Amino acid sequence: MSNTPQRRAIKNYRKRLVQRGMVRFEIVGREADRDLLRSLAKRLAENDAEADRLRSVMTRSLGGESRKGGILESLRRSPLVGADVIPARPFEPGRKVDL
Repeated sequence: MSNTPQRRAIKNYRKRLVQRGMVRFEIVGREADRDLLRSLAKRLAENDAEADRLRSVMTRSLGGESRKGGILESLRRSPLVGADVIPARPFEPGRKVDL
């Protein structure tokens, strides 16, 4: 593959983003939310006190950050924990298999 000027420009742009601590990513959303999401991303990229405030408000309103072990934690909060429920399963001998 040739190293065209366009490819070099993209490579240099992405390198500058990484040096600033930024990354590119893609999201899927509604067309009506495009401007909102872009303005939110721009505000968060500024990384100032207002961006920190926005992060904390969004994190609280969305239910916190995802972290490892979240499913296990949810299962431990289940009302069936400690109920000693043993599901009854009928015994079925299976089928005859000719090997």
